[in-house]
Amino acid sequence: MSRLRIIHDTTYRYRIPVKFGPHRIVLRPREGHDVRLERMDLAVSPAHEVFWSRDLFGNTIGTLTFPEPADILHIQSDVLIVRSEHKKVDLDSLPKQEYPIAYDALEQGIAEAYQQFSFVADAPAVREWVTGALQIHQEGDAQVALERLNREIFEHYEYRRRDEKGVQTPAETLSLRTGSCRDKATLFMEAARALGMAARFASGYLDCAASQAGRASTHAWAEVYLPDCGWIGFDPTIGETTSRKHTVVGVSHHPRGVMPISGQFDGSRSDYIGLEVQVKIQAL
Repeated sequence: MSRLRIIHDTTYRYRIPVKFGPHRIVLRPREGHDVRLERMDLAVSPAHEVFWSRDLFGNTIGTLTFPEPADILHIQSDVLIVRSEHKKVDLDSLPKQEYPIAYDALEQGIAEAYQQFSFVADAPAVREWVTGALQIHQEGDAQVALERLNREIFEHYEYRRRDEKGVQTPAETLSLRTGSCRDKATLFMEAARALGMAARFASGYLDCAASQAGRASTHAWAEVYLPDCGWIGFDPTIGETTSRKHTVVGVSHHPRGVMPISGQFDGSRSDYIGLEVQVKIQAL
């Protein structure tokens, strides 16, 4: 076992005091057999109230409301987790999966939701890329196909950090051949769905040199559900399956469902100055 402290610091600045609408935060790590949350300290200014709930995907959601205007919105999450020493997933050690995958009748209804495209208009372009350019056809070894997709995006689609809201569409990423971790994860997720697999978007933190130095932001990857194996994480930004380096905060059918912080303010676009985000991870 090992203990990890994760500090996620976010500051929004405005030229004048503005009134904030409700803000949705997805900052609490998901617990399970591999991660246990020891504590979470949430510091927010200005004065606020918070309501905690759990969404359809099992994520812990905080809803912040603010009674008074302010020119700075500061949200800091300081968590301490205990993680197991599980290793990176070895696909060769898993029960072999042929696709098209046949999901159990008890799981089929849920699996079907994760097989549906989030970017429906881009489905033809994604299918053409998967079955045409990559020559991954509709029958074969699921692990081999997923590993090839992961390596293809990692090796041939350049990483580019973007501070803009949201994600590129899969077609945009295919055309530009560049993208952020969010964009790469979205392309992988939709490509897996093109092969008939249940896939979802995951957001969280990556324990790496940048986060250890306190100059990282949140990270994103994709997960695919394989019978008898469960949800398996694939990180096309680093070309690997997920490991103890990855801490999951939220999962969703669509990237928009796990934005770390989302909300609105009353005012003009010119009132908004900018956003500062820092993620620091410290092994204890």
